Amino acid sequence: MSTSALRKNLWVICAGLSLPLATWAAPLLAPADDSFYTPPAVSTGNHGDLIWYRPTTINLGGGVPPVQAWNVMYRSTDSLGASNFVTGTIVVPTGGTTARSVIAYAVGTHGLAQSCSPSKQLAAGTDYEAANIAAAVKAGYAVLISDYAGYTTGGTPTYMSGKSQGNALLDLVIAATQIPNVGISSSSKVGIWGYSQGGQTATWAGEQKASYAPNINLVGVAAGGVPADLMKTAFYLDGSAGSSFLLGAVVGLATQYPTQIPLADLTNANGKTAINRAKSECVFESLFDFMNHKVSEYTVNNQTLTQLTAIPSIKQTITAQSVGNTKIPVPLYQYHGVADEFIPLDQSLALKKAYCSKFGNVTFDAYPSEHIVTQFQAAPSVLNWLTDRFAGKSTLGTCLTLAKTPVASANPAGGNFVVSLKNWPLSGTINLKTLAQSVSLPAGSTLTADTDITAKTLKGTLSVPALTTTLKIAGLPADVKLEVTPAAQTTGTASLDNAGILHVHGQSPVNIRIVSAGVSVLQIPFGCKTSQPVILNVDFDGPISSLGNGNFTFTGTTTFPPMTGCGVFNSLFTSLMSGPGQTYSFNVKPPAPVKW
Repeated sequence: MSTSALRKNLWVICAGLSLPLATWAAPLLAPADDSFYTPPAVSTGNHGDLIWYRPTTINLGGGVPPVQAWNVMYRSTDSLGASNFVTGTIVVPTGGTTARSVIAYAVGTHGLAQSCSPSKQLAAGTDYEAANIAAAVKAGYAVLISDYAGYTTGGTPTYMSGKSQGNALLDLVIAATQIPNVGISSSSKVGIWGYSQGGQTATWAGEQKASYAPNINLVGVAAGGVPADLMKTAFYLDGSAGSSFLLGAVVGLATQYPTQIPLADLTNANGKTAINRAKSECVFESLFDFMNHKVSEYTVNNQTLTQLTAIPSIKQTITAQSVGNTKIPVPLYQYHGVADEFIPLDQSLALKKAYCSKFGNVTFDAYPSEHIVTQFQAAPSVLNWLTDRFAGKSTLGTCLTLAKTPVASANPAGGNFVVSLKNWPLSGTINLKTLAQSVSLPAGSTLTADTDITAKTLKGTLSVPALTTTLKIAGLPADVKLEVTPAAQTTGTASLDNAGILHVHGQSPVNIRIVSAGVSVLQIPFGCKTSQPVILNVDFDGPISSLGNGNFTFTGTTTFPPMTGCGVFNSLFTSLMSGPGQTYSFNVKPPAPVKW
């Protein structure tokens, strides 16, 4: 008999004897197969009790230091106060200190299918939030990721049930202290980090910490893209590019509150089909399947969201998920994208004011981009802010700020899913093959583009200021003034697959002009340029997180056509700068955030 089978049989025997968990000296190792996700028959215990655990292997992508990881099942409490079982993943960097600080990482929307859970996607290397988890691991932190209730234990996820999600995250911290030799103890400093659904979870956990898990040594909470006012967010999503999130919330809340939201009685045949389909999909598949659909399409007599939310039990349930009612007892780093097309900016600003009015310590950053980009662009700021909290540094926050209130710039609702790049900083080099020298793009270079993920199109423009670079011509240094100007719009295709991989393929035609050359202020004007546009291929295949975390890079090899307009120097400049094999590498990053 295998070790995992023996462990499983021991659980069956103990369940038959009605032995409670407390009779064991330590939690047991769990089965290695998928029976891990079937809760054993344990009748007593407290929230945060570790039921069982097992070593696991996860894939966070390249460049991550060696880690040890465990899957865990632990006891928690749902939004109605009932005991439940939740699973999660614990990731600890190998080696180094044995008393690590801990980041409890609250994931955002993953979809309603059981296979979408973080524990399963981290093992498969398909979790779209792996970049943020990897960044925390690289910074030396132990990272705890909850699957939330219902994702792996055979039911339906209680998606957007704030109290349940907050409890699940806090209880994972408690459960992690019970695994032997992991280096996480009840005295370990803990920071909470979450975005979108995870931002809701993070703020709920922060608000509940004092009453639900007072012994956790919490030092800070970072929460971004928070759907603080779920009612306002619901109307923002209805019939929009993000309407799949509203459908998921309806299903999740109806699962947690079946009496208050009798879903079977409210939905028509189309609605029942949509619900079954949503339960079988992960986030990106669901995003495109239900884009721009209204709730009224799925309800009996086509009742609108306004009509449904007028029903007292439904209104009360949705309102109960909102945060901002209780002071978070530790500093809070709150952030939001001003172009967020899924979660309205104004209700996030109102959340900051609510916490500040309770004398909370809040730092708010407004990022320039939309929802997904902001999630990953903020990671370095979040980690720097949490590092200061772990170090015991004080923060004044921005509650007394005099800065101008951020203004929303989201694309109109009800249209395609478009990620807009507005004057994003562009850096990179063009390598001149014959001269064996490179030219760097100057400061102020930008890319402005719309990546329409629904229509699968890319349209944009490069902007590169004139630059002066030093090139060695015939062994002698010369200051050469160049201009790189668009010959036409950057065009191509842009798509996002169900695994969260972004595919961008297009071309950017540019003219390269030699304005002058010489030494210091002694410049000889030329005014010659490439006789035809240089074609720069824009090719990128990588995780959607790359748009925000600085890894949106495209490289390639192109041909420089012969030069024209140089007069008697045409042959010289053509021999020096033209021909195949010219390489380039460009990187695009979103603009910096603004404090408010």
